[in-house]
Amino acid sequence: MTAARAPNRGPLSGLLVLDMAQFLSGPSAALRLADLGARVIKVERSGTGDICRTLYLTDTDVDGDSTLFHAINRNKESLALDLKTEHGLAALKKLVTRADVLVHNFRPGVIDRLGLDYDTVKGLNARLVYAGISGYGESGDWAQLPGQDLLAQSLSGVTWLNGHDGDGPVPLGLSIADMLAGHILTEGILAALVRRGITGQGAQVQTSLLEALIDLQFELLTTYMNDGQRIPQRAQFRNANAYLAAPYGLYPTADGYLALAMMPLQKLAGILQLPQLDAYSAEDAFSKRDEIKRLIASQLVRQSTQHWLARLQPQDVWCAEVLDWPRLLESDAFGRLGMTQWVQRGDGARLRTTRSPVRIDGIRPENGRAAPQVGEHTDALVAEFDLDARR
Repeated sequence: MTAARAPNRGPLSGLLVLDMAQFLSGPSAALRLADLGARVIKVERSGTGDICRTLYLTDTDVDGDSTLFHAINRNKESLALDLKTEHGLAALKKLVTRADVLVHNFRPGVIDRLGLDYDTVKGLNARLVYAGISGYGESGDWAQLPGQDLLAQSLSGVTWLNGHDGDGPVPLGLSIADMLAGHILTEGILAALVRRGITGQGAQVQTSLLEALIDLQFELLTTYMNDGQRIPQRAQFRNANAYLAAPYGLYPTADGYLALAMMPLQKLAGILQLPQLDAYSAEDAFSKRDEIKRLIASQLVRQSTQHWLARLQPQDVWCAEVLDWPRLLESDAFGRLGMTQWVQRGDGARLRTTRSPVRIDGIRPENGRAAPQVGEHTDALVAEFDLDARR
């Protein structure tokens, strides 16, 4: 008897991944591996499972689990174990001997106390790629702080790049630290698997939410560290990047919003019928950017977004309409990407979600299996891997 699963012929087909992570960062890395063909077994605590099952983005759930949990745990099997018991831990260690990758995001020290630290696990399976995400590294003053996205954003400095000058710190409206850390961990895992194919040896792969956010800012931090450490100055009006000059930003039009990227002001002068722009130098574009942006904004608001796109785009001006989600999902360009899918699990729970952003040989991975119920595959997995069935 084996755990029922859909066939997956992706490039990682044949690899076994143990997902011991919770919330978003670690499980999102395991999701990327599943999308690429790996078999992912989500190891959850008996009864309650991943805390993310009840972490609601809104008051919407699907069959008792949050939409967030569904989004990052599709195409996985669930094995419920009590790791505080001898037999639960023994069952997991036996499974470790068969695995290719283990993913976790425990606080530093927690996984050591479980007896699943890297040195111990390496002794069980020297080929294992052991991958972990922490909040702020494994040591130091911040190591025991909660590894949570808003807290990581706050410590990283990134909140001082958003909003307008005078607004105070403004966080990004996404769990950006979690998602980026998951992507970075996936990169490290894949690199370690390539090396294993050469040497036969596994590896320990580590990153943190803070490291992910530092890497996100590498462009601007490099400027800061080599520019006399001058604090970035956000624009007071239509800020979009603290280090970029006018016209860079989002502007209201008569019926929506228009994004303008980097370009010489003189190029805009004729198209927007603003001869005043010819008087501004490249240096002015930064030092007087609020003044310039207000001038541009006063003209753009007079006509519709499509009016301006029809004039700007043929002149190779970098611009775009600012869409909300309804209009994005209705657009032909989005539809051609094929980035959404319907998934369903055995109890009938069904929802629409995203698909892998990667295409290999022109094909985007697709699997119609939704996130599992807690322990949905425990009995089948116990039988397949000859684990201790006592729970």
